[in-house]
Amino acid sequence: MSQNVLISSKGCEVDTDAPLTNFSHCHIGILHQIDRLSSLPALLGPAMLAQRIAAQSVEYFHHGMHAHHQEEEKDLFPAVQLSAQTGEERLWVDQLVQNLVADHRILEKLWADLEPALKKVAKGQEAQLDLVKLAHLVRRYGEHAETEERVFLPLAEKILGRNSNHMAALGLSLHMRHVPRFLSHI
Repeated sequence: MSQNVLISSKGCEVDTDAPLTNFSHCHIGILHQIDRLSSLPALLGPAMLAQRIAAQSVEYFHHGMHAHHQEEEKDLFPAVQLSAQTGEERLWVDQLVQNLVADHRILEKLWADLEPALKKVAKGQEAQLDLVKLAHLVRRYGEHAETEERVFLPLAEKILGRNSNHMAALGLSLHMRHVPRFLSHI
């Protein structure tokens, strides 16, 4: 008994001596793919969530992180430095500001390295996301924010709170930064 087996253009084995088995062999491949397809709904939720988180993160951090750092460096840090008492307090403030600004540059660099892959994830494209850098950004930003919340902002409150004019000047500076700019008529 000779066995003539061909591979069809559809990827199924074709046994010309036992044509009915062709259908059985094709079913194996189809059922395998159907089984894989049945797992798709469970995967779509996390995939769509990943896209949404990536898109929201790109939008938020691309603008928000840089604007926040800029406000701290142009308004908050100089106001606290100028209002700090000469001596030990001023040295402490200067050291904190130097460390926080250095953190800003490191965090911005980490973000810049991750942003292209996150943009791809946001579009549902295949991306090589550096998970080590992502974990480093998450950890480092948490530490940075904790230092600002636990150490710098209470110190700033104490220093700027000594003179209500200093706190008011900071408030005005922040307000002016957020007021929409209008072109005047010439």
